[in-house]
Order: sequence, then structure tokens, then C-alpha cells
Amino acid sequence: MILHHVEYGSGPAVVLLGSIASTTDMWLPQLDALSSGHRVIALDHRGHGLSPDPEVEPGETTIDDLANDVLETLDSLDVTEFAVVGLSLGGALAQYLAATSERVTRAAFLCTAAYFGGADKWNPRAELTRAEGVAPMLEGVVGLWVTKGFRGALPATTDWYRAMISTTRGIGYAACSDALAGWDFRERLSEITVPVLTLAGAEDESTPPAALQTIADGVAGPATTVTVTPGAHVPTYEAADQVNEALTAFLAG
Repeated sequence: MILHHVEYGSGPAVVLLGSIASTTDMWLPQLDALSSGHRVIALDHRGHGLSPDPEVEPGETTIDDLANDVLETLDSLDVTEFAVVGLSLGGALAQYLAATSERVTRAAFLCTAAYFGGADKWNPRAELTRAEGVAPMLEGVVGLWVTKGFRGALPATTDWYRAMISTTRGIGYAACSDALAGWDFRERLSEITVPVLTLAGAEDESTPPAALQTIADGVAGPATTVTVTPGAHVPTYEAADQVNEALTAFLAG
């Protein structure tokens, strides 16, 4: 599947892969910051943003399928090698790509995990969103993505997050939930040999700093670990300066 994408800048390619229920807009601060020295490409997952909806049966979608979407899209853009930056679901894809694709030169894993709780956590979410869309998930997702202080101080930006999440179709959220239900990369982290950055949000209740440390400890290549604060599960706006500084330094390495 060819995914919707945006790109800015020129130079070595950097591919940004976001959270479930996000769009490329999640990366606006990073698109600005990184495009001065890189060709920065951000993608919408299948069934998210402006990407096509998947034509799959319940329970069929895997991380492998989502990663193949990324590679097929990059093929269409003539990208032969790239650094990958993934957050949450995107971080799972980034781990998989870093371990399996020789095209990946380095990998940054943001607010993610090698295991997200499996079928017990994600099958009910897939069933709910396939039946009712993302509306029942909305407030819970916003509460995980940004801190209480951010929501109180920036109500308009918080509403913007709600609007972005609401563009996700139920079938897209469900397909990605199916993929996360079957995701467990804990025994395969050592297959990652490229340089790695792990970045955690200090207040992230979904993938706390310990989950990122597990990845850093498990990969075979050199790993750098950063924790940003304040920062919940999606710190790309809330701690934009810290995220940009960490990514810029890592990509320059």
C-alpha cells in the first residue's frame, strides 16, 4: 500500500512514523527542525489521516504488513537508505525495520516498547473501534499523549490533538491494534545492530522510561538513551525543543 506522506528538505533521508491515531501533523516541530539538513518524510499509517483504508479481515494485520507499507511507499519515492524515527506504534515499526531491512542506517525509538501488552490489551480495542470508530477512545488517548499541565495550559492545542485523533477511521485503528496485539520483539532486539537512540517521556504512563531502557539494553548496536520532561506519550510538541535537540544530535552522529 502506498501511504500518504509529506516531505521537506534535502539530504540524507529521515523517515518519521507516528503513533496509532496520529497523522503526519504529529511531527510538525520535527519536520521544521530536521529539514534544514535532511530529506524528512512523514507517513500516515493505513486507515489514518489521508492514507487509504486497509482491505483486511479482522485480526489479519501484522507489524510486518505495516512495515511493508512503509517500504513500498519509500520505493515509490526512490529512497534507497534512510534513518528511521518511530514513536509508539511507529517505534514498533522502526524496531522491525531496523532489524530486518539493510536500508536502515540508524534508528530512533521514541516512547515505544518491544511489547505493548499483547492480545488481551489490543483485541478489545480492535473490536470496539471496528464497531464504533475512535470516539470512545478519544479522551483516553489525549490523556496519555500529553500531560495534565499541558492540557490545562494549552486548551486550544489540546483540542487540535482531539481533532487529529478523530480523523482516524475505526478500521485503521482496529487494523493497527491487530498488529500490536501480535507484537512481541523482546527476543529479537539483538538483531538491531545500527546505532540507536531511545527517547522516553518522564511522565509517560503507556511506555515509561523503563520500557525504553529495555530496548537500549537489548539491541546489539550502540545505544543512547534520553528522557524528556515534561513529556507524556507524545512529547513531539510538549517537549519539542528537547526532542529536536536529541534527534538532531543523533542524526548528525
